[in-house]
Amino acid sequence: MYWKQTSSPGSSCIGQFSIWRAFLRNGIILSLIQVRALTKSIAAGARRVDILKGIDLEIPSGQFVAIMGPSGSGKSTLLGLLAGLDSPTSGQVLLDGEDITKLSEDQMAVLRGRKIGFVYQSYHLIPTLTAEENVLLPMELAGEEPGEAARARYLLGRVGLEDRRGHYPVELSGGEQQRVALARAFARRPSILLADEPTGNLDSASGQMVLDLLLELNREQGATLVMVTHEPSVARCADRRVLLRDGLIVAE
Repeated sequence: MYWKQTSSPGSSCIGQFSIWRAFLRNGIILSLIQVRALTKSIAAGARRVDILKGIDLEIPSGQFVAIMGPSGSGKSTLLGLLAGLDSPTSGQVLLDGEDITKLSEDQMAVLRGRKIGFVYQSYHLIPTLTAEENVLLPMELAGEEPGEAARARYLLGRVGLEDRRGHYPVELSGGEQQRVALARAFARRPSILLADEPTGNLDSASGQMVLDLLLELNREQGATLVMVTHEPSVARCADRRVLLRDGLIVAE
């Protein structure tokens, strides 16, 4: 086990330590996430725009990494590639030793459902489903065993919304919708949690509540957390901060 202090006295981060669940093989720490020479380019008319220009990154199991950088630096693009939501121009992304750049869309969907939870800035709840049904959805799509309803209600209770489980997204505030999204992200106990500016659309009080719940749930569930954020106060809670600029990692 590896321990790292993540907050200073007076910090709003919950707790002072996170556990890095780094797997050891022959005395070597194995990374849960490995990114090798990753590039992403898109065509913009007659010219090519290079969004990522060769990213190398390793993240051990259990670590909380904050990805920072100015707008246009490639943060959200990198997160989408880690989730297999997009394909790189070149390079590799390995999750638990498996190169996801070689998987078909169907294979990636199965892996994503099994290993990855994703929290979006704009919630992405299904408007025709209640809060409880939104949390249940990943489990139902995976064909999980009976007991999933209890899991959904437990998670909604953990984020303080058990009494709102029958409400539709339109009946919930922005902070409540993001709390439902947190519960949904943890529904299948993912080993990797990816969060793209999860507090970006919220006021400061709601944002702090969501951040505290995210860190508390993540510590309970034991996931590796990679979060894109512009907010230094959020990044201070992380074990490690990675700064992107112009498609490159310029500092850690």
